[in-house]
Amino acid sequence: MCPTNGTQTARRNSYSARFLQAGSSSVKLLAALLVIAPLVPSSAYASKTTDIVRDAQHKTVKIYGAGGLRQLESYQSGFLISADGYVLTVFSHVLDSDTITITLDDGRRLEGKLIGADPRLEIAVLKVDTADLPHFDLQQALPGVEGTRVLAFSNVFGVATGDEPVSVLHGSIVAVTTLTARRGAYETAYKGTVYVLDAMTNNPGAAGGALTDSQGKLLGLLGKQLRNSRNNIWLNYALPANELLPAIEAIESGQARTVASRPATAPNKGLTLADLGLVLVPNVLERTPPFIDSVRADSRATQAGIRTDDLVVFVDDQLIQSCNALVTELRRLDPDADVHFTLLRAGELIEVTLKASDK
Repeated sequence: MCPTNGTQTARRNSYSARFLQAGSSSVKLLAALLVIAPLVPSSAYASKTTDIVRDAQHKTVKIYGAGGLRQLESYQSGFLISADGYVLTVFSHVLDSDTITITLDDGRRLEGKLIGADPRLEIAVLKVDTADLPHFDLQQALPGVEGTRVLAFSNVFGVATGDEPVSVLHGSIVAVTTLTARRGAYETAYKGTVYVLDAMTNNPGAAGGALTDSQGKLLGLLGKQLRNSRNNIWLNYALPANELLPAIEAIESGQARTVASRPATAPNKGLTLADLGLVLVPNVLERTPPFIDSVRADSRATQAGIRTDDLVVFVDDQLIQSCNALVTELRRLDPDADVHFTLLRAGELIEVTLKASDK
């Protein structure tokens, strides 16, 4: 793997002038040409490249949701994957909100609905209610190889807020490798193949953006910010689109774990945290993340191996986004049935079963 060198602060300063910032359309198009200047041998080719850039910018969106505390940004990027408003992005704290706003390239601000997520791939699919949208065709996504020249589209640093085009960086794929080889170095649940990039693409707000080749063909999804815990070097990378396709199709078809509501029917007496031997962190926010504060000895949770500081991500097939959501979901379950938890522990997703026979 070939991560980039230098501190995050230095690279942000060094490259912040390279991305396209908000302004008039003509200024941004000119800036796009300047940024990709090394790729442009002629004015005719420059015009074609400008068209490629603008086409991809039309398909990229800005996403606003939760954040603002502890230096967590409340924005990220995404891109349209269907004409009827499906949006692919990364699964992050920004989506942990009742109100998600998606701003299209033309400036329209629409309410986004979280359709589903795959924590192992760290992706999420949103939906806006509109039609006839420009979009990337996932079925036409290409595989990337070392040396492929790439363009990265995102709302990095959140500089675009309305109808301003998103930023674009150019670079190349310097390695195709897996994060599994660096197990423990990067705190991420994703362990699959990544494209390591020589451009400073993974900065605040960029996660969820689109990676294309120099012809605007989709290659992948810009990942979340990752820093190597051993050497503090930040990784600029993207997840290959073709590896994400099965999970995306499963989410869109409702075959994957979603955030869809369960039927209204529920047992007369559902489960409680006390039944399982769990104590959550103080519920001080509207959407306090459901971290485990303590586990009672000789409880179902202890028998299942749940530990302090585990984060509950799923209960059975339901995505859990807050302490309140966990309590509500447990109330729907039969106390005499096994319960399956998916936990996030030190960057690893862990599946456990709390058996009814252990109560």
